[in-house]
Amino acid sequence: MANHKSAIKRNRSNATKRLRNRYQAKSTRSAIKELRLSEDKAAASELYKKVASMLDKLAKRSIIHKNKAANQKSKLAKLVSKIGTPKVKVAKSTKKKIAK
Repeated sequence: MANHKSAIKRNRSNATKRLRNRYQAKSTRSAIKELRLSEDKAAASELYKKVASMLDKLAKRSIIHKNKAANQKSKLAKLVSKIGTPKVKVAKSTKKKIAK
């Protein structure tokens, strides 16, 4: 346990910041999950703007790495652009046995 008055205060403030960071990160993850499950393109594009902003804020505050935020925004942008397009099924290739 810390002995100095300043160290005790630092422990308290670190605990407060940790809880705030966890709350913001969890809220962002929940919003990302909601975006992934959305089926309406207009609603998804509006939600994407909010999620991208949340990711940028987390990266700016060093809660997550800036490259992680960029990668997630990129993947979500692709996902939003694909909403509403017909899915094409790809037939599985059959593997032929090679005679020895």
